[in-house]
Amino acid sequence: MSRAAHRDTARELLRRHGRTYAAEAGVRLRDTPQPLYQLLVLATLLSARIRASIAVDAARALFRAGLRSPARMAGATWQRRVDLLGEGGYRRYDERTATMLGQGAELLRDTYGGDVRRMRDETDGDVAALRRALRRVPGLGPAGADIFLREAQAVWPELAPHLDAKALKGAERLGLPQRPRELAALVPAEDVAAFAAALVRVALDASLTDDVTRPGAGAR
Repeated sequence: MSRAAHRDTARELLRRHGRTYAAEAGVRLRDTPQPLYQLLVLATLLSARIRASIAVDAARALFRAGLRSPARMAGATWQRRVDLLGEGGYRRYDERTATMLGQGAELLRDTYGGDVRRMRDETDGDVAALRRALRRVPGLGPAGADIFLREAQAVWPELAPHLDAKALKGAERLGLPQRPRELAALVPAEDVAAFAAALVRVALDASLTDDVTRPGAGAR
């Protein structure tokens, strides 16, 4: 596939599926404590072996109920967190996840003053160190840390391009480059986070491949 064809595929992918999971969950991501914490919660929910749409719905339920900060999350009862997760359809892992969300909120509140940016500041721009710090949050394993970094690059440009194994799997299905910088160069810098999310959607649902690459897919 030529470079021009790669760009056309990337453009079509963005047009059809270029929305971050944070945006889907109703998070207006900014470099401020509350939306970054909401992203951390969403990454925790997306880490489980559960459909992404269910994780997004569960995050929406938590946020609608006002659990948008570590203080509010830690202040909610365990049963309240369980009920809200269930409201979002997150039932298979609701009890365990309710516990981890409470523990994670307490960690953020007590160690970082409720501000995820302090975690970034302590790692001084070292992405590997930041990933290790994120993994100390209960429920946020390697996959969850990558989800957070993948979405946070929209407001923390020093992380870009963060295209993890899941995004690269989507790129492979579309016949796109496998080197993160080469892949990211196919779209404007401000669209890399949305592009990464779109690639992940392709990795999770192979049927989207034809939707993007079939002849005439870009026709309106």
